[in-house]
Amino acid sequence: MSLSSRGLTRLYDTLCKHVDSGACPGLVSVIHRRGETHVDVIGDVRRDTLFRISSMTKPITAALAMALVEQGRLRLDDPVDELLPELADRRVLTSLDAPLDDTVPANRPITLRDLLTFRLGWGGIFAPPGTYPVQAAAAALNLGLGDGPPQPAGPPEPDEWMRRFGTLPLLAQPGERWMYHVGAEVLGVLLARATGTTLGEAMREHLFESLGMIDTGFHVPADKIGRLTAGYSDGQVFDAVGGQWSRPPAFEAGGGGLVSTADDYLAFATMLLGNGKGILSRPSVALMTTDHLTPAQHASDGFWPGFFGEHRGWGFGVQVVTKRDQLWATPGRYGWDGGLGTSWHNDPAEELTAVLMTQQAAFPLTSPLYLDFWNGVYSALDD
Repeated sequence: MSLSSRGLTRLYDTLCKHVDSGACPGLVSVIHRRGETHVDVIGDVRRDTLFRISSMTKPITAALAMALVEQGRLRLDDPVDELLPELADRRVLTSLDAPLDDTVPANRPITLRDLLTFRLGWGGIFAPPGTYPVQAAAAALNLGLGDGPPQPAGPPEPDEWMRRFGTLPLLAQPGERWMYHVGAEVLGVLLARATGTTLGEAMREHLFESLGMIDTGFHVPADKIGRLTAGYSDGQVFDAVGGQWSRPPAFEAGGGGLVSTADDYLAFATMLLGNGKGILSRPSVALMTTDHLTPAQHASDGFWPGFFGEHRGWGFGVQVVTKRDQLWATPGRYGWDGGLGTSWHNDPAEELTAVLMTQQAAFPLTSPLYLDFWNGVYSALDD
């Protein structure tokens, strides 16, 4: 056995307390190690319940990009201008609080690598609404640029989205700073244009069909809507079963728009843990899961003050652990969380992947459920 029955029982009891207390409405947890898979289904959900995975969309979008790189349809260090002419000849704000016309020319074009590593020069501005002129301008464009939860009914279709985004100056020079989220949204538009189809169709063709991910997409079809659970935030319904994810969005958001199941995401996770399994090459997975940030970018606050430090970095769409600081933080561990209540990480050194699906919005760094889940997963390892 690679997992301790005593540890798994303890984890189950801990997760039940979170559901019984009302901290989350129900959850599905999956632990997979060395061919052994353990699943717990607790509360008012089923194993095949559909969850809004929000930012756990980002690793999938990055994997699609690497599939296209392997096919020779994209190159990591080519400018994106040909496919995204809206981003050619960028201007850059002299400071975050500067007027919109107080800019300098970009030092160089934006590349695919910049989008994958979130260093294109734009990202979520985590300050009260209207704090900065560019923040107010971006909010008025209704683009969903990372300052709040996903709202699939809001943003316009991709070409109009890019046109509007292209009217904004960059916040930093390309490659200079790590800034969260927006790179994945721009990347989604790039991938759709590179494949000549929608982002969802490109994901289906290049990833989902081969992996058997039959329940993952940007909306829930009518014949599956009964399996979608309501989403909650602060104890209130954030999105009802018949809400925003019940119909196709105009903008398929590569940064946070997918719905999925625990088993579908496990298929994606084990593909990466198995070095690509014919979907991607081993070098592509290694590149995706390598920390690409500079020491200065590690010290930045592009998501949360002290988020990276010396212990964590960023690859392509995934966080990467660089130094152990927790029971569950093995160097080389990678993955990401979804702010609407989901979490996934792979640990190659432990031959481990685990997925948590619930639908109570929470911030992973401070969520007792997330912290207890990962502590229990690692406490259950049995060598």
